[in-house]
Amino acid sequence: MNINLQRWIDRWVGIPLCAAVSGIDAVMRPFRPAPNDQAPRAIVVILLSEMGSLVLAHEMFAQLKQRYPGAPLHALLFGKNREILDLMQVVDPANVHTVNDKSLGGLLSSLWTAIGELRRAKVDVAIDCELFSRISSLLSYASGARIRVGFHRHTQEGLYRGSHINRPVPYNPYHHISAQFLTLARAIDSTAVPKSKLPANLALTGAAKPPPHVQLDPALVPGIQARLAQDFPAIAGKPLVLVYPGGGILPIRAWPLDSYTALCRGLVADGCAVAVIGLKDDQALARQLVADVQAAFPGSPTSSVIDLTGYTRSISELLALFHVARLLVTNDGGPGQFAALTPIWTLMLFGPETPGLYAPLTPQCHSFYSQWPCSPCLTAYNHRSSYCDGDNQCLKVIAPDTVLAKARECLAAP
Repeated sequence: MNINLQRWIDRWVGIPLCAAVSGIDAVMRPFRPAPNDQAPRAIVVILLSEMGSLVLAHEMFAQLKQRYPGAPLHALLFGKNREILDLMQVVDPANVHTVNDKSLGGLLSSLWTAIGELRRAKVDVAIDCELFSRISSLLSYASGARIRVGFHRHTQEGLYRGSHINRPVPYNPYHHISAQFLTLARAIDSTAVPKSKLPANLALTGAAKPPPHVQLDPALVPGIQARLAQDFPAIAGKPLVLVYPGGGILPIRAWPLDSYTALCRGLVADGCAVAVIGLKDDQALARQLVADVQAAFPGSPTSSVIDLTGYTRSISELLALFHVARLLVTNDGGPGQFAALTPIWTLMLFGPETPGLYAPLTPQCHSFYSQWPCSPCLTAYNHRSSYCDGDNQCLKVIAPDTVLAKARECLAAP
């Protein structure tokens, strides 16, 4: 479904629904037993939209398992994001509930099914990890959970999500999102006001641990190696560097193509092989990048820069490709977060968003960020709809030579 349509529905349908649910909750509250100190029977984590955020939430899942060992963990997310959750092995596959966001009809039908599954599972705690999305707060109520944890505006001028969240946690734009996920987990039995105000020995708001590397099917990595050797013999024996120049549904997050071109020319001149990755929708961009890099080496009998957009058929195969390559250079987005699940070194380019909130949790990642005065402009408060005119100077000022120098450092590292 188009992202602007999602925003429109969330605003014009979500606001009155949140108000109505909040009114119903206020009327029914005196007739319900108050949430008590009873240990949770089952917990659902609602993290619908961001595939990369699932990686950043790994430590939260681990803490929930440790703190509430008797409560099965469930997850509610978009179906397209399921594979990465299954690979992380933090939730029993039987407890993963998916939503189809490809059409409005599919969305409503799959939501109805998921709500029924959660109610049959007798979920009594819902943790809504979305940043001011109204549909997720409504789903936490519809799940039947007696305890509903979620981000709340409190005295901020944030987006209205209703008053039916009975464990409200202030969204803190100064803390990494992984730390805020941990705060949501701790808010289940917090009695403080706000729920995130906890003694240092209780608060789970410190830096989250890097996620463990995922265990892939043993045949995947050699399989990718064999395919590359057959399809692109010219890159054999060269260090492989992957670049992801696409911006996905938020093109303003993309480093300029000319900058990628300059970087890739430097890498090829150093003797590296460069592969452009992305979805099939990124093929036009990838072909232009490949052509621009090749133009700098006229008469070269073989090509050291190749187009791999659409080449991997699953997230698992993409992670296998990360095992084969030495370095990933990427815009802010999913591939950089997925790389934290593998041994690859990563260079990540931030501008409209900040690494202070979204940097991958791995020591093998270096983030570039220019501290431009208007950055970050994609926030929880504007539904990630930037007010920029498209001239993303925050990324344009990051010099290719600077990125190339760091790339050389990473390639020289063990």
